[in-house]
Formats: sequence, structure tokens, C-alpha cells
Amino acid sequence: MRQIIQSLKNGTIEVAEVPAPGCGLGQVLIRTRVSLISVGTEKMLLNFGKAGWLGKARQQPDKVRQTIEKVKTDGLAATMDAVRAKLDQPIPLGYCNVGEVIEVGAGVADLSPGDLVASNGPHAEVVAVGRNLVAKLPEGVTEDDAAFTVIGAVGLQGIRLAAPTMGECVAVIGLGLIGLMTVQMLRAQGCRVLGIDLDPARLEQARVFGAETVVATDRAQVLAAAEAFSRGRGMDAVLITAATESNEPVTQAAQMSRQRGRVVLVGVTGLELSRADFFEKELTFQVSCSYGPGRYDPAYEEGGHDYPVGHVRWTEQRNFEAVLDLMAAGRLDLAPLLTHRVPLAEAGRAYDSLDGALGVLLEYPREAEQAAPARKVATGAGSGKTGKPSIAMIGAGNYGGRVLIPAFAEAGARLHMVVSARGVSAAHYARKHGFANVSSDADEAMTDDAVDTVVIATRHNAHAPQVLTALEAGKHVFAEKPLCLTEAEADEIADAAASSGQQIMVGFNRRFAPLTVIAKEKLTTVSAPKSVIITVNAGAVPADDWQHDPAVGGGRIVGEGCHFIDLARHLVGAPIASLQALALAPGGATPPDRVQMLIGFEDGSTATIQYLANGNKGFPKERIEVFAAGRILQLDNFRTLRGWGWPAFSTKRMWRQDKGNAAAVAAFCKAVRTGQAAIPLDEILEVSRWSIRAQAMVQG
Repeated sequence: MRQIIQSLKNGTIEVAEVPAPGCGLGQVLIRTRVSLISVGTEKMLLNFGKAGWLGKARQQPDKVRQTIEKVKTDGLAATMDAVRAKLDQPIPLGYCNVGEVIEVGAGVADLSPGDLVASNGPHAEVVAVGRNLVAKLPEGVTEDDAAFTVIGAVGLQGIRLAAPTMGECVAVIGLGLIGLMTVQMLRAQGCRVLGIDLDPARLEQARVFGAETVVATDRAQVLAAAEAFSRGRGMDAVLITAATESNEPVTQAAQMSRQRGRVVLVGVTGLELSRADFFEKELTFQVSCSYGPGRYDPAYEEGGHDYPVGHVRWTEQRNFEAVLDLMAAGRLDLAPLLTHRVPLAEAGRAYDSLDGALGVLLEYPREAEQAAPARKVATGAGSGKTGKPSIAMIGAGNYGGRVLIPAFAEAGARLHMVVSARGVSAAHYARKHGFANVSSDADEAMTDDAVDTVVIATRHNAHAPQVLTALEAGKHVFAEKPLCLTEAEADEIADAAASSGQQIMVGFNRRFAPLTVIAKEKLTTVSAPKSVIITVNAGAVPADDWQHDPAVGGGRIVGEGCHFIDLARHLVGAPIASLQALALAPGGATPPDRVQMLIGFEDGSTATIQYLANGNKGFPKERIEVFAAGRILQLDNFRTLRGWGWPAFSTKRMWRQDKGNAAAVAAFCKAVRTGQAAIPLDEILEVSRWSIRAQAMVQG
């Protein structure tokens, strides 16, 4: 299928051929008929992509600060690689989609194939959208009008936050698509509306919709018009739907408001607020979050967990329905807002003419409606290449694409297939690295006879099922950590691996880092018990991030802390006998990612692992210290190894950080070719089980 994607590196727009997505649990699969370009949002992304390094930095100063901190800890080369990789990833555009339902996933009972729906799906011939982001078209609403549903919901949510009542005076600053729809919805609610903009054509259209208007150029003129319009009382509410870096809209909004008036920011403006303007009038200022409650909540949008209507009357999905109901009742006139119609194949032309445009509708070919969406696409690349292993990469996120794929290519593997759920990232990496096939269906990798090795880089809860399926299919397996989330899964994998005879490895790369290899060589000359101290300045992850979800990420000790349990196990060279874990706030409100672990080994060695999310980014992320027989080794961030008491050794420095990712993949590829495991399976299972137990101790 075809989908519109944009490069953040240079702003290039492309109608790319990508695999169609599948219909997952709680999802709706939709064949698109029309989609609407959100001129404000998509133009902003376009301008960001076209900007040079300096321009991008000016637009995202917070990212610049993060980059500077990363340079301090990881070095310039590693940081620049990470930044380039981030900008290299294309993004799908669009969030105003109308089409026909062609499939519903398990758990969706109120929609059926053939239903016409509006959703926040991207500009693509087929989209998969969570049920809570889909609304059925009422009788009489055309596809063209329905394409404005999501844009309308953005304005409607701003209105709900402003809470105007019949007869109140409300100003709308910025009369683009959202602003003009907001004017109509306020008029439908019985409000008197003052429209403010720079564009005469948009001011005229607002007058047609029932607003009084004023040109935004002269602040004194705007304030005088607002004073007269409000009969000297000041505006009851102001909705800012403009997109500008200027602070002027917020300043004007405050100064035209009445005592205890309400200002709601729906668009994007400068936010250098004058305290006096807000303080003296005791104004309320609020930023509206997109199309309503539920936005950016994974449990709502992806998990399908709706909010009880008695507690949250208007969610984003119910806002969609409300906008569609206004269309069905004839309260929204959308024909004047539709300024351009462009076939999907000519989308590049549409994006070249966004200046001055309002509604730009993309039209999709109807002849494709009879064809089943193809979830696998042959690229023609790599068809003549040979190599062992022949890999299928499942999961094409940042780590998989930036680290694992290049490492497998360098190790001589044949790049046969890459898989991602929505197909976009898989198509990007297939083209960049020369994979022969790209797919959105993981089962394709398991059943393809040309694949002898499956590389798993999906979310953590998918690892164990995919490992088991791959082993059952007779494939070798490289699984990015963790191996699994429960001990029962570990037992299943142990049984499957024993009977399959296939190579299985988890991406415990730190034991393969060049400086770790040197440290290990030195420690093997010491027979006395060792004391290992590992400090991990892990950095905070939001409490609602999927990594903390026990059912999806398993928790950060299982998801990342396992690296350091494995590293301690490797450096000591003896099985783990005991482990105790204590969280800073066990069972408390904070996620259990501030943890100290004390590990005892069968040879009498000990390890203390401090995995801490409450540190500072300026401090090295990982520091490893080993005390043994009057000697000390200290490894800082896999860039510098220092030694005390070691004959003829004091310091070894790397010109750039190397955590052993490429070496780990090379060792695994060698294991596939020779049959000699890179990491003994019993060690992988041992570390996995102890990681799961440690997480359970602190989970609360």
C-alpha cells in the first residue's frame, strides 16, 4: 500500500510503498477513502525538517540540552550517531482519516466491515486504529465533511475547557481550520464571537459564519474592538487557535479579558506571560490537549480502556461523535473550508502549496478496494546475496535499526526480512540496508524457509512468545533483552531450546565490550573472591511509560537491570547463589527503578548493583568497579578502564564509547555457523530468572 511519510532530516515528503498493517486486539482496520491535511501541524513538521541543524536546535532547545549532556557522558561521536539516527527515521503524516472498515479486531463489537468511519489514522491507503479513536459516520454526513472531524474535535476540546455559556462573548485568535470551525461551534452554542486574524479572506469567512472580526496587526485596535464588542465588560473567554512563535496572542488575550476571564491555548504560541496581566484580573489560563481526555494515554488509545461516561463525559472519541453530530444537524458549514483536492499519488504537490490553503483533501483510488491489503512487500534488494545466518528482524525501532541491523550486516548475515507492526519503519530500514523483504506480519518471518535466524527487538511482553514460536519453527534466535517476563516462560524456553538444538542468545552486549574483555582477562588470573560494585545512573522514565507496566515492559530491573546482573555474573565467573533487592520506595508512588541489589556467588564473591533513576545526567551512566586480591579495576561508561595493582597496566581509553553491541552480534553469528554458543544457555536462563526475582522483590 502507499503511505505519506516525511524525513525529519531534510523535510522531504514521499508517497512510499509499505506493507499494510494488521488488525490487532481492540483495533479497527480501515481502507481510506479521503484524508485531510492538517495544514498548521503538518506545515510545522515540514518546516522543521527543512531547517538546518541550527534551525532545528532553535525550535527544540530542550533537545539541545539533552544532546550536550549526552556528549559529556558518551562522547561526541556516539552522540552525533544517535542524533543522526533519530533524524533519519521517517515519520508518518496525517491524523484526519475517513474510510471503510474492512476488519475489526478481538474486543470490538460495535463496528462491522462496511461501516464508514472517521479516525485519527494517518495518510495511508490502509490504517489500523484503536477503537477509542474511531467514530461511525451518522446518516447524511459526507466523506468530505467527515474528514474535518478530528480538526473539529481539537477546537471543541478548547471550547469545553473555556466552558462558555449562552450569550457570553468569546474571542477566537487565529482563523485557520481549527479557528473557523471553533467560530461555528461557538455560534451553535449561542455565544457571541469575535474573530481575530491577519488574513482578510479568513476574516471574511468568519463574518459569513456569524462572527464580528478585527485585523490582528494593531494591538490597540484589537483591544478597542474587544472592548466595544463586550460592551465594556471585557471578553468572557478567549480561545487562541493561532500558530506563531510570537507572544502577542497571549498578551492580547489577557488584556482583552474581563475580571476572572478564561484563556485557553489550543494552538502554538510564545508563552512569555506577563504576570501582571494575569494577576490583576485573576485570569484562568489553560493549555488544551489535542482532541480531549484520553489523548496520549496508552491505556485508552492502545489498550482500549474507555473512561466511564459518568466521570469523564467527553473523551476524545466522544468529541469525534459530537462533531459528527453537529455535521449531521447542519450546524457546521465545511464546504467553504475545502480549498484543494489532490490525488494521493500527487501528494507532494499538495504539500508544496500549503501557504494560504485551508482544507487540503487527499483522495484515494477506489479500484484498490477490491484487493486484499498486502502485508509483505518484496524490495528486490539482496536477492543475490548469501550469508549465514539469514535473518528476519522483528521490530524496527531505534535500537534495532540503529544498532542491531548494521551489526548483523557487518557480521556477514544475509538481510532477508525486516518486520514492524505498522510497516513504515521496516520499509525505511529495508531500503536503507538492503533487506530483500519487508513485512508487518511477524508470522511471515517464522514461516519463511529462507530465514534460519530470527532477531527479536519488539516490546518485552512479546519476547517469550516469539522466542518459543521461532524455536518451534526451527530458527536460531537472537532476542534483545529481556528473554522473558516470568519464570514460567523461562522454563518453557529452556525446554524448547533443549529439544530444538538451535542457538539462542540474549543481547547481553556489555560482556562483549572491548574494555570488559580486557577486565575479564585480568580477573581470570585472580582466584580469590571478588567484590563487584556497579552503579547505573539510569535516568528517569515517566511513571506511565510502558517499561514500568508489569504486563508489557516487566519493569526496569527485568528490562534493563538484567544487563548488569549478567555483567556481574560474567566478571565473577561463578553461578549466583543469592540475591536481595531493595527499592528506595517499595510499593510507593514512584516506580521501582531506584534499586539496590546485593548478589552472592557460589565462589564467595559478591556484587552490589545500584540501579538508580534519581541521579543527574552529567554523571557517567555506568560505572563498574572490581576489588580482588589487592587489585582494583574501574570501568567508566565503557570508555575508560583504569587499574590499580596490576602489573604493566594502569589505563586503557577508547576514542569512543563501545558497549559491545557489534561484538555481541558477531559472536552470535559465529555461534550459528559453528554451533558453539556465545553465551551458555544456562547462564542466560540463570540471569533471566534472577532478574525476574529481583523485580518481584521491589515491585510491591
